[in-house]
Amino acid sequence: MAELNTGDGGGKKGGGKVRSKKSNSKVDLTAMVDLAFLLITFFMLTTSLSKPQSMDLGLPDKDEKVDTNIKVDQVRTMTIILGENNKIKWYHGLLESPEPNGKPTDATYGKDGIRKEILKRVKSIPIATGNPKKGMIVIIKPTKKSTYRNLVDILDEMAIANVPTYAIVNDITPEEMKLVDEMNK
Repeated sequence: MAELNTGDGGGKKGGGKVRSKKSNSKVDLTAMVDLAFLLITFFMLTTSLSKPQSMDLGLPDKDEKVDTNIKVDQVRTMTIILGENNKIKWYHGLLESPEPNGKPTDATYGKDGIRKEILKRVKSIPIATGNPKKGMIVIIKPTKKSTYRNLVDILDEMAIANVPTYAIVNDITPEEMKLVDEMNK
């Protein structure tokens, strides 16, 4: 049992006047301790802890043969190449004949970097194609020197910008490797 002693009562020993002896007052703290543990238990059980968030990522079946020769409208395509040291190179359309505004460009991560370009193109591509159901297609090409963090960051940008279709591709052409080498200089 928990108790709180407030000191001993009574007066001085000896001396003149007769005083009555005061008894010690005791406060029982058992109920307060029980209440504290009940409150702690209640709040621990009723709060929700943060749950890890994951992004859905569609992968092809291992047994299924995938047609690698898919024709895609270059007006709808944006290619993002992830380099080392958090550098990005992107272009719209094909590298051989990029769109008028699609020449290879350097970018950074974040709202003033690649996200700004992605958002602009997500809005403009359905208008340019004349079909609101045909949205932008982003091809993400991480290099061997890019980090896992870079890939996660660009996937976050896809989710933020609501890009309808994107793919992670690991085949980088020699022309694109030249762009990466220029980017790293």
